[in-house]
Amino acid sequence: MKKKVLFLFLFCSIICFSQEKYSKEISFITDNDLYTSTYDDRYYTNGMFLSFKYLSKKTNTSLDKKIIEWQIGHEMFTPAKANTKNIDEHDRPFAGYLFGAFSINRIYKNKQNFKTTFQLGIIGPDAYAMEMQNFIHNMYGFEEGQGWKYQIKSALGLNFNTDYNRFISKDESNHLDLTWVNSAKLGTVYTNISTGLFTRIGFKPLQDFANSIAFNTNLNNKNSSFYRESEAFIFIKPTIRYAFYDATLEGSFLNNGSEITNELVPVVFRIEAGFKFTANRFNFGYTFNYNTNKSKGLKFDNGHKYGSININYLIK
Repeated sequence: MKKKVLFLFLFCSIICFSQEKYSKEISFITDNDLYTSTYDDRYYTNGMFLSFKYLSKKTNTSLDKKIIEWQIGHEMFTPAKANTKNIDEHDRPFAGYLFGAFSINRIYKNKQNFKTTFQLGIIGPDAYAMEMQNFIHNMYGFEEGQGWKYQIKSALGLNFNTDYNRFISKDESNHLDLTWVNSAKLGTVYTNISTGLFTRIGFKPLQDFANSIAFNTNLNNKNSSFYRESEAFIFIKPTIRYAFYDATLEGSFLNNGSEITNELVPVVFRIEAGFKFTANRFNFGYTFNYNTNKSKGLKFDNGHKYGSININYLIK
């Protein structure tokens, strides 16, 4: 009997809660190749992103919502062997990118959104990627990284990014839908464009494009026509990207003193697959990420994979 009561409590905590409105959210995303394999520790090896989002009180006749976001982010890159001092074994450069970001996400009434992001940060030793990797490795009992003295040299990180998504269609049961997703980045760290498709498969009827954790549009206030609703779905997102410039590989054009650089592979295929669900004020998700090689001359030429874990908490 106790087991049945416990199961019922857990079940209700995941999918059952009254309709409420939450206008703010704190979110944390962590990326690591350890989330897909304990043997992989290379290339894009770690990322951490802490964000605070809130719904703008200003109304617009063409918008359902306007969401403001502040973020602190950190990305870390290493060669195939992060613990080697031999420069000949560095098949891509060590690199770190630390930044702050400000975003405005405009969600339109015609089921599309346009997000603009301004990033300001730094690449190189002042991004403290070496210190971050050593902290993580010590925590898990791994060897400390070697060869960081050859990392990409310090330079200003200034990027302007955009995301445009447009809802395409759904099935009659509202358990399957499709959205066209696009992004573009221009700046001193990344310059690229990408396009693809985002498919949701719901364990229950899917939430509207303008009110879903899938698109970070789930915030509401008294001016919103939506309420907080439970969600549980799996998703798949294949995209193709064309890259013009990547300072973490090629070194920054603002500081050309990096000892090790790589030639960029322009066309990259990427696929993301995972699941997301709500639990009271929390949103959780896990994403498996795979991309083909981003640079030439890599020791492992079959692409790269890593996992992402996200935890979000809603505030009234």
